Amino acid sequence: MRLFEDMRVGDVFELGDHTFTAASIRAFAGQFDPDPCHLDEEAGRRSPYGAMTASGWHVAVVWMRLMVDYRTREDAELRRRGEPTTDSSVSPGMRRMRWIRPVHAGDTITYRSTIVALRPSASRPEWGLCEWRNAGFNQRGEEVLSFLSTGFVRRQPQRLASGTAAVIS
Repeated sequence: MRLFEDMRVGDVFELGDHTFTAASIRAFAGQFDPDPCHLDEEAGRRSPYGAMTASGWHVAVVWMRLMVDYRTREDAELRRRGEPTTDSSVSPGMRRMRWIRPVHAGDTITYRSTIVALRPSASRPEWGLCEWRNAGFNQRGEEVLSFLSTGFVRRQPQRLASGTAAVIS
């Protein structure tokens, strides 16, 4: 993961995409969210969604997986170029999670994260706080998932020692 000083408001991270299958929808729902509209096609047809749908939690968990995979690839590329990297950010939480449209079997969701705010931590000078707007879009370009997340991101040690403030875009 990039260091705090290497991040800019407006940076966009294309995390990847995932196609939801009927089998994966049922498997996730059976273990974690056994609402009938996630398990049974007939129950899904009778629901307000008109078809069996993926659990919103399933859609969000796939974002998490793709985000971790993205950061792993980013870290490998930064190390290959000899650029500084840091451990993953620690998150104090997420908010405003919205499941905007249902996700059905066969839908491919593309996930994206955009930095919307950066600020140095007042209580922990070795960390900065980064806020991302995260979203998923179906194959028609319709937003299906949206939420904000915040993470502590390490600052560059030499900038802390010299007292140089972080640049925030």
